Amino acid sequence: MKLPKIKITIVKKTLNKDLIDEFLVEEYKGMKACDKFEIGQEFVINHNLASVPEGFCEWAWADIRDDINLIASGGNILAMKEKGVAITGCSDWFRPVYFKVERLDEFI
Repeated sequence: MKLPKIKITIVKKTLNKDLIDEFLVEEYKGMKACDKFEIGQEFVINHNLASVPEGFCEWAWADIRDDINLIASGGNILAMKEKGVAITGCSDWFRPVYFKVERLDEFI
């Protein structure tokens, strides 16, 4: 079975300063939004979903890999306007990043 290429786009980065201030020790209070990604940055991946793409955060990859697998295998997310698209995010809830995962028409 051939799997489609998948495009991952960074759609939003946030900083939950209130949570940082309440729950983190003093040395982390100056945290900034994630510096690993930029909004609009894109990654196109092929069927090798076991390997973290070059330049991609390993933590975020582990968090969103199930959604990538679902989209790559032909699945869809309930309630999404567009088929073959998922909005997902990493679990760094102090400074989360949100990703758009989309199945491309190209197949490898």
